Amino acid sequence: RFPNWPCNVKGNNDMLSITRPDVIQGIYKQYLEVGGSDLIGTNTFSSTTIAQADYEMEAYAYELNYESARLAREVCDEVTAKDPTKPRFVVGAMGPTNRTGSISPSVEDPSVRNVDFDELVEAYFEQIVGLVDGGCDILMVETIFDTLNAKAAVYAVGEFLEITGIDMPLFVSGTLVDQSGRTLSGQTGEAFYASIRHSKPMCVGLNCALGAEHMVPFVERLAKCVECFMHVYSNAGLPNAMGGYDETPSDMAEGNRVFFENGWLNMVGGCCGSTPEHIKAIREASESYKPRKLPDVGRPKMWLSGLEDLVVDDVHNHLGLPFLNVGERCNIAGSIRFKKLMMAGDYATAMDIAKHQVEDGAHVIDINVDDGMLDGLAAM
Repeated sequence: RFPNWPCNVKGNNDMLSITRPDVIQGIYKQYLEVGGSDLIGTNTFSSTTIAQADYEMEAYAYELNYESARLAREVCDEVTAKDPTKPRFVVGAMGPTNRTGSISPSVEDPSVRNVDFDELVEAYFEQIVGLVDGGCDILMVETIFDTLNAKAAVYAVGEFLEITGIDMPLFVSGTLVDQSGRTLSGQTGEAFYASIRHSKPMCVGLNCALGAEHMVPFVERLAKCVECFMHVYSNAGLPNAMGGYDETPSDMAEGNRVFFENGWLNMVGGCCGSTPEHIKAIREASESYKPRKLPDVGRPKMWLSGLEDLVVDDVHNHLGLPFLNVGERCNIAGSIRFKKLMMAGDYATAMDIAKHQVEDGAHVIDINVDDGMLDGLAAM
C-alpha cells in the first residue's frame, strides 16, 4: 500500500494493522488462545498524530486506531463465541507519544517544549475516537513517563465521554524508569497516582521499564495507596546487550508470584519481551491466589502531588497539631520583589524565590500572577 513512501517507515509497527492485518490478527489470537488472556491491548501504542509524524503518516492516525481496534474486536468476539463463559475484552492502548509536555528537549534551555498540552489533548482525542469506533471496551493510557502527557490523555478521555454520553472504563499505567522508583518527569508512584486520581480510573498500575523483581518495592507502596483496582504488566526482565529479553515464561511467572502472594494485584500481564507462552505461565501461576481487596471507602482527603505526594491531613507541626505551611511570596499581590521579576519576565530568579520558600519549610507554594498590567495567562 505504501511502496514509494517518502521516508523510512521501519519501526512503525502500528502501520502493520493496515498493511498486514492478517499478521496482527494472528498475534491477537495467539494471546487469547495460547496465553488465555482475558484482555488484549490494541496495536496502537504510537497511533497518534504526534508519534506518526516521525513517519509522515499523521493523516492515517484515525485509520490506524480504528483498524487495530476492529481487528481485536473481531478476534475477541470469535474466541468468546467458542466459550461464552469467558468473555474477552479489547483494551484501546494509548501510548505516551515520543514527546514530553513537562520536560525540555534542550539541555541549554529548560523552558523549551516540543509539544504543548492542547496539542496532546487533540492528538489523544482523535486516537480515542478511532479506538471506540473500532470497538474497544476499555481505554488505557499506558507506559506514562511524563505525568503531564497522562493528564492530557485523561482530559481527552473525559471530554470524549462527556460529549458522546458513553460510559467506558479507564485504566492508567505509569512507568518508573529505574530503581529510583520515579517516572522520567521525577514523580514517585504515589505522586503519579495522586496526579491522575481525579479522572476516576477503574484500574491503575505500572508497566514496562523494569522486570517484575525490580518492581516489587514500588508495587507494594502503590498497592497501599491506590483506591481503585491495581495492575502490573512488567517486562520479561531487563533488556540484554542486544535489546532482547532473556526471562523464560517460568522465570517471569515466578518473578510475579510475590505480587500474588501479598495480594497486591487485581490484574496482571506482560509488556516488552513477553510472548503468549509468558502470559500463559503468569496466568497459571496466579490462578490459586485471591485478587487484591479494594480498600474501604474513607473520609475525603486533600491529596496533593509534586515530585512526592502530600496528604494534607498527615502534615503536623512541632506540637503534633494539623498544620500546612503555604509559601505566599510567589504572589504578585503579596510581594513587590516577585511582582517586579514577573513584570520583567525574569522567571529564573522568580523560581529562586519559590525554591527558597520550600527550603524554609513550605509544603505548598501559592503562585498568583493576576495583575491588570500583566498577561497572566502567558506568565503562568
